[in-house]
Amino acid sequence: MNKRADRIAIVTGASSGIGQATAVALFAEGWHVVFAGRRLDRLEQAIVAATQARRAQAGEAAALPRALAVQTDVTSEDSVRNLFARTYATFGRLDLLFNNAGISGQEVPVEDLSIDVWRSVVDTNLTGMFLCIQEAVRLMKHQTPRGGRIINNGSISAQVPRRNSIAYTATKHAVTGLTKSIALDCRDFDIACGQIDVGRIDSEIGASSPTATANPSSIPKLDTQLAAQAVLQMANLPIEANMLFTTLLPTKMPFVGRG
Repeated sequence: MNKRADRIAIVTGASSGIGQATAVALFAEGWHVVFAGRRLDRLEQAIVAATQARRAQAGEAAALPRALAVQTDVTSEDSVRNLFARTYATFGRLDLLFNNAGISGQEVPVEDLSIDVWRSVVDTNLTGMFLCIQEAVRLMKHQTPRGGRIINNGSISAQVPRRNSIAYTATKHAVTGLTKSIALDCRDFDIACGQIDVGRIDSEIGASSPTATANPSSIPKLDTQLAAQAVLQMANLPIEANMLFTTLLPTKMPFVGRG
């Protein structure tokens, strides 16, 4: 797969943060990239910036990969189907899905979490990821050449929770189950599935959390570009190799042991 000149990727949650950084990094690497997210204006802005950067790097006369912005709500089955249908209609195949769209919810004691917030986090982080996996597998099983790669954005909360984050933590633990299940169920169809678990990142989601707002100076963060490069490393593996799990976190983050 990775020796093809026309590799096609879908990145969900590509309007900001890790998703946008990864979509831009893939485009810079020569992938054709579908930028998917809720905010079409921001997707289109990201594509313009990525195209300008790529042209400056490669020269005006160089052939550029193609990028497509598709407004997508991953909680909607119809919206997800439209995303993959447009990808297939435009490019004819899919080599990579970076399943990145997600929300953090609220950091509150469990007894104070509303059922509406719980459902919103589950719908986005878990059901939305499942819907995208389902459509990706349908394409990858039946295209020629067969197969592809799915990378799920977990979190270090998929391993160890932070306080007062039961909805986010539950969904990210469930993402690990999705990753393992697809890695098992789809390996015979040349589909590799892996997961990246990232610690503190300097992104909109991280900056909006109550913990970060209350004590921002004490929390080390990494640039989104580092996460994008880690995903790119996974994406560029030959299809016969799979990085099942990788964890990226600040060296001084209190994660291992007692902190």
